[in-house]
Amino acid sequence: MKVIKNYLYNAGYQLLNIILPLLTAPYIGRVLKPEGVGINSYTNSLIQWFVLLAGIGIGYYGNREIAYVRNDKEKMTQAFWEIQILKVFMTIISFFAFTLFLQVYRKYYIYLIFQSLNVIAAAFDISWFYMGIEDFKRTVLRNTIVKIVSLIAIFSFVKDANDVGLYIIILACSALLGNITLWPHLKKVLTKVVWNKLKPWKHFVPTVSLFIPQIATQIYLILNKNMLGAIVGSTSSGMYNSSDSIIKMILAIVTATGTVMLPHVSHAFAEGDNKKVNELLYSSFDFVSFIAIPLTFGLMAVSKYLGLMIFGPGFYAVGQAMMGEASVIVLIGWSNVIGAQYLLPTDRVKDFTMSVTLGAVSNIILNIPFIYFWGLMGAVFATVLSELVVTLYQFYVVRHQLKLTKMIENLWKYLIAGMIMFVPVYYLEETWKPKDLSLVAAGHMGLEILIGILIYIGVILILKPTIIYKAKNIFAKNK
Repeated sequence: MKVIKNYLYNAGYQLLNIILPLLTAPYIGRVLKPEGVGINSYTNSLIQWFVLLAGIGIGYYGNREIAYVRNDKEKMTQAFWEIQILKVFMTIISFFAFTLFLQVYRKYYIYLIFQSLNVIAAAFDISWFYMGIEDFKRTVLRNTIVKIVSLIAIFSFVKDANDVGLYIIILACSALLGNITLWPHLKKVLTKVVWNKLKPWKHFVPTVSLFIPQIATQIYLILNKNMLGAIVGSTSSGMYNSSDSIIKMILAIVTATGTVMLPHVSHAFAEGDNKKVNELLYSSFDFVSFIAIPLTFGLMAVSKYLGLMIFGPGFYAVGQAMMGEASVIVLIGWSNVIGAQYLLPTDRVKDFTMSVTLGAVSNIILNIPFIYFWGLMGAVFATVLSELVVTLYQFYVVRHQLKLTKMIENLWKYLIAGMIMFVPVYYLEETWKPKDLSLVAAGHMGLEILIGILIYIGVILILKPTIIYKAKNIFAKNK
């Protein structure tokens, strides 16, 4: 039941992450204008490289290592401080690299200075520790409060196009203050540290091994937009970015399981309970399929006019891109289960790194001809195929440890339910054509989603996959 509660906390927070940008985007777009929004987006994309260097893979690694030793308070305390010292050191290195970067890149100088608060904030981010001990409630509540406070501050203080710097500062300070609020509780969960016994450098190589796949992922995500802009034009790059941002927001609901399951599986692995590790994987894979497949078919059904509805006139191509890219919700959902919930917790980092690297290489190779011949949709197809490469490789490397037939035993039921749901929802989308943010259009979109949910659940209840019986058992135990 603890895993379910943690998932609900995390999924609820991801839903908040979907809702809040939808509230602020129209306001920020109108107040800061396209130029101001572009400055924030561009300077933040630059600073994220330095944030990534400061973190050096500690998000995954720290989470896993704390989960390994959380039953031993002294070992957990030692592991926390060793990893945190390494992180502070890497943050200093990263900030020094940032100052060197500023010497050669002077454009948007003051905005980059403001954005550098995000690098400092990274040094204080210990959410990985709380995830390792499976205290998701604390991190989610902290993040929720920070998001709401920043939302209020944005509406209160950001008033015109000259407030770009203020907008950046509000976002960065919110992250910094939010990270600091997690520190006071440490004294209740950690014991006294013996400083001369700490060996932070032993964690360096393992964190770097997790840093490599993060870099690979970032490279091909950025190259998609860069290559579209260079070959087709900046408009297509913007269309791809808009489509991808919606896909990733929806995907966050699916991958929330990875954040929750990583420490849980890591702990079971550390205890030598391989049977439990596998059973957790089967259950997680089935649950992700149950969630991801209707989200994929649902998004495909409502995507045609969704770009116009959210982003406004001229964004029709976003809907087409979303329909083409929607299948990555399933593919990334599956690779998140196998990668983040099995390969990483069981210390098979090389296999995980290879899968992501193959995806990145595939994407780069496919992008050039695909974008040249098919433009925006070429980039979309290249993205889908590269994610397919990642997922297929991960299936391949776990084929001897996991029963793949057991993982996909209910898949056909979810696919049938998803396809049956798709037909009437797509028909309603074509009939109503919700193209703006009017109450009528929003109402139509809401009805499409509600009808889709009811149809999917109805078919699932008829087909009776094993998740139905598992849910009944869980509720029966907690009556």
